[in-house]
Amino acid sequence: MDGTLALYGLLALTTLPPLVPNSALLVSIGVLASEGRVSLLLVLVVVAGSAFLGDVLMYLAARRFGGLVRAWMLRRPRRRAALEWTARRIRRYGVPFVIAVRFLPSGRIVGPLASGVLRYPLRKYLIGAGLAESLWAAYSVGLGFLGSAAAGNRLYAAGIGIGVSALVAAFGTAVQWGTRRRVLRARIALRPPGELPCADHEEGDDQTSSTAAV
Repeated sequence: MDGTLALYGLLALTTLPPLVPNSALLVSIGVLASEGRVSLLLVLVVVAGSAFLGDVLMYLAARRFGGLVRAWMLRRPRRRAALEWTARRIRRYGVPFVIAVRFLPSGRIVGPLASGVLRYPLRKYLIGAGLAESLWAAYSVGLGFLGSAAAGNRLYAAGIGIGVSALVAAFGTAVQWGTRRRVLRARIALRPPGELPCADHEEGDDQTSSTAAV
């Protein structure tokens, strides 16, 4: 019993903060749940609840200290681009994008921070983050649970779950990269004839627009 409680505690500790690698752990927990060693319902509640709490804390911190968070995000071009890209889509799509960004690389960080800096309505953010983390928990744990039921072997189930997670992450990265490339091509196409694109100038334009937009 103590070991089971410690396992739930480990789940909470690894899903509360962002950037903690936990895909393998969640898939493994799903395998154990399929074997009846842990409660699937309790696992889902712990995983989704702790991740949701972490998101809300980041959102509130960004909302309270928006100037400091904005300055930190705008300090480097990559962070600046991520903040600008996410903020524009939160403004445009609202709750659906608050949900979707959770499944993109680094989305767990930039989503709450951009929402907080924008002072996106708390009620709407809670709805979006709650749905996002519920879906994420079901997906992450479900890979191990369903994989074990289908393969009937722990190692096969873990391999299937981790492999699918890696493919989804790769797909999300490709979507982000493709979207940013289209935006860059559109900006180049709108330049006056004869004006050559300049990387430094483009970055400067991005910095100005990012600061104004965010």
